[in-house]
Amino acid sequence: MKRKTLIAMIVLAAMLPAARAENVAAYRDNDNIDPDEVARILAPETAPAPGLTRSIRELVDRAAPVEPAPQRAEALSIPIRFAFDSSEIFPVAKKQLDAIAEGIRRLPASRNVVIEGHTDAIGTDEYNLALSLRRATAVKDYLVGTQGIDPNRLKEIGFGRQRPLPGTQPDAAENRRVQFRGG
Repeated sequence: MKRKTLIAMIVLAAMLPAARAENVAAYRDNDNIDPDEVARILAPETAPAPGLTRSIRELVDRAAPVEPAPQRAEALSIPIRFAFDSSEIFPVAKKQLDAIAEGIRRLPASRNVVIEGHTDAIGTDEYNLALSLRRATAVKDYLVGTQGIDPNRLKEIGFGRQRPLPGTQPDAAENRRVQFRGG
């Protein structure tokens, strides 16, 4: 039965869109997280960002280059610290999780959040997939139990080592993280 569940999780993870590095706001240990920024990332405006239209562009000096608008982050990543080989969240991560919870509270009630668990490449695929799901579930449990977030708004998924951060070695510590995405 465990094997069937694991295979289903791998298939589901493969079908979800991959995170692009330029669209992920990555925080480090002890970085302050602004709840307003969390809300903006998890529920971006549906209208496109204002830009130059064709008629206005003709008025712009053609010698001056028009800089493209910066890409908005579609997800945020924080390096949750866990006890070795466990899903126990270390206290150092709780301040950042509290800010995430405050950002989620600022979202419309209809907006859901996906909690993605990730691991480094140390260990087997099967082990890392299960560990990443346990850790995502631990984060969900913390947000629900400590911060009172509605559990129906949160969905957890484990990616294991399938999606390392671009520009990092697969076994780098930065890949042991939790990402949040509007869902």
